[in-house]
Amino acid sequence: MKKLALFLFVALLSFSMDAQLQTPQPSPSSKLKQTVGLTEVVVEYSRPSMRGRTIFGNLVPYDALWRTGANKNTTISFSDEVTVDGQTLKAGDYAIFTKPGATSWEVIFYADTNNWGTPREWDDSKVAAKTTVEVYQMPMPVETFTMTIDDLHNNGATLGMLWENAYVGVKFEVPTLAKAEKSITQVMAGPGANEYYAAASYYFDEDKDLEKAREWIDKAVSLNDKAFWVMRKQSLIYAKLGDKQGAIEAAKKSLAAAESAGNADYVKLNKDSLKEWGAL
Repeated sequence: MKKLALFLFVALLSFSMDAQLQTPQPSPSSKLKQTVGLTEVVVEYSRPSMRGRTIFGNLVPYDALWRTGANKNTTISFSDEVTVDGQTLKAGDYAIFTKPGATSWEVIFYADTNNWGTPREWDDSKVAAKTTVEVYQMPMPVETFTMTIDDLHNNGATLGMLWENAYVGVKFEVPTLAKAEKSITQVMAGPGANEYYAAASYYFDEDKDLEKAREWIDKAVSLNDKAFWVMRKQSLIYAKLGDKQGAIEAAKKSLAAAESAGNADYVKLNKDSLKEWGAL
């Protein structure tokens, strides 16, 4: 009997040690990844909720340093050097601290990311960049603290922060143009149809040197005269340059190739353009 009792005790103790108590985190962690142009941006933060509390001016005091979330300080990483309010942030990781106010927030990018909450001792030399942004009132309350990367375009985006009735956004710029130019220069030493097409498309989308875009798209077509999507881009570049007849000829070739390939989307796109240019 004693041996049985001892066995049951050891088994129960072993079970207790192996069991892991699982409960939801009050402020769950989140990881946001976004490619902006050619730059990888990653935000890691914890997300507290209102739970009936007044947030700004109460739980989060006005004009006091805040970790911008809960638990460990919020961090952001950039794969390339970026610009915030005219200030350069080198590629790497930064903590995001804020000083929320009623009408504006101070947003600080801090070089030391190893803080639980805010730093015990603030070091101004670790402030990589800071800016002041306006608070916009939300039409409805946001229960859980949320960070976003919005207003995406090739050369930048906006880092957004929303909670309670407040929204603030920090614009940042990325070096897409410089990286694309470097890549184009390197690849053009021995490009193929795809590279010529990609380079021409980029210049077309960015309203850069359209004559150079024409040169590249013509080379792409000469290397692959069955690619209806390439001839479609050729027609658009010609149209943007004011060469209506060239645009019509390219669109007709693209239309024929798209019909042969059975691609209804490009058939419609070309027919719509040809109607617009008075050729149908």
